[in-house]
Amino acid sequence: MSITLTEDAAQHVKNFLTKRGKGVGLRLGVRTSGCSGMAYKLEFADAADGDDLQFVSNGVILLVDPQSLPYIDGMELDYTREGLNEGFKFNNPNVQDTCGCGESFKV
Repeated sequence: MSITLTEDAAQHVKNFLTKRGKGVGLRLGVRTSGCSGMAYKLEFADAADGDDLQFVSNGVILLVDPQSLPYIDGMELDYTREGLNEGFKFNNPNVQDTCGCGESFKV
């Protein structure tokens, strides 16, 4: 079981945590939402919760709650810039379908 960051995503997280002045890493998870059923949760974490699973990728700590892991196991998180748009891109091998707006997914 693993979750990984590309070098670009890891660098973005490191830069943000440095500017923020605190934080241990990035918390990833899923929640019920949208027309396809699930959506990603992503936030900078100041501390690990007691039940968090921890992964390290390109020098960044990734925290995942045990309930979310089956839905995002094997995922690679990238950070892309396309024209004026930039943001995280979720490359999740578990996704079977996504909604038209791209906000939610189904496994």
